[in-house]
Amino acid sequence: MSTERIRVLFLNVGHFVDHFCMLIFATAVITMASEFGMSYGSLLAVATPSFVLFGAAALGAGWLGDRWSRNGMMVVFFCGIGTAAVLVGMANSVWQIGIGLALMGLFAAIYHPVGIAMLVQGAPKLGLRLGVNGIFGNMGVAAAPLVVGAFVAMLSWRMAFVVPGMMAITLGLAFWWFWKAGYSVAPTGPKARKEPVDFTIGWQRVLAVVAVMTLVGGLVFNSTTVSLPKLFDERLAGITDTMIGFTAMASIVYAAASFAQLASGMAIDRFAVKPVLLTTVTLQVLMMPIVATSEGWPLFAACFVMMLAVFGQIPITDALITRYTPDAVRGRVFSIKYILNLGVGSLAVPSIWYMHDHGGGFESLFFVLTACAAVVFTAATILPYRRHGAEAVPAE
Repeated sequence: MSTERIRVLFLNVGHFVDHFCMLIFATAVITMASEFGMSYGSLLAVATPSFVLFGAAALGAGWLGDRWSRNGMMVVFFCGIGTAAVLVGMANSVWQIGIGLALMGLFAAIYHPVGIAMLVQGAPKLGLRLGVNGIFGNMGVAAAPLVVGAFVAMLSWRMAFVVPGMMAITLGLAFWWFWKAGYSVAPTGPKARKEPVDFTIGWQRVLAVVAVMTLVGGLVFNSTTVSLPKLFDERLAGITDTMIGFTAMASIVYAAASFAQLASGMAIDRFAVKPVLLTTVTLQVLMMPIVATSEGWPLFAACFVMMLAVFGQIPITDALITRYTPDAVRGRVFSIKYILNLGVGSLAVPSIWYMHDHGGGFESLFFVLTACAAVVFTAATILPYRRHGAEAVPAE
């Protein structure tokens, strides 16, 4: 295996680790709530600072990556998120859990503005590379309910944090060696994708659409991925009534739907972005009301199609940023994107808590998300229609 493939593999595994670690608590909290004498919603709310930092710290991470070292920041990411996970696993109070989760959010914020900027630099097939990377990230989403459910059932919720944390630290040390040995270098050969030397014409309109997509999309993504295990716990009683059972079904939805990112990534390599994006958002608008009101197998099927659309939208925004911005500032542009995306996405946790405990349950939540998807659809209609491969013109 070439050093470039190993470098990309590290970055892809990093995406898996990022999303896996951020969703450990979403499943573990179902068991932890009774141990700490709290309701599901009340203890889930403890994770709010974690999701706030997941977005808010992205700007600093992107700036450090551009100014100091993207490779160095990836080492900090792996070792930091792993250490924070271990600390949560060792916590003995709600305050300690909150502090540990906040640290996880802080270090998790590094990956997207730094790791994605490294991934797309010189990538010969941008959409394909983003699609594969997206699968790794969403496999982290998919694995979290299943792995955490198994740890809780067979060992304890603490081991669900400690074991992945130790593995992340190990990956960080391995990447540090790989970097210091001189292997982590972006491609510059004849097959490397030509980078824009300046902002591409039309960038203002594109980035305005990206801003709307990321603001609303962050809330949709976090709300669906955080709430799905509990939604299945409550509404799949006729199919399964064990923790391993409903967490496995959530994992099946996440894992299968994650391949939508590969499909959408390949599609935007061949076709214009606009129709691909409008298709994914239309599916969200159609499926979310069904999720809001159904249970049993119809709920499972609707959630599957909904997550196909939610996951399929992810590589599209990153491809737009990459095609319309130069590499010199891309890390900071990505960081602003993820501040918007994950910052607003942090509202998902308190929103789920309030609606679940006080505001009409998951039915209200998914009708709100339907409206959010409609906003994204409206914004997407003003995107320029330019096929991939059409000559990009720098802005004057």
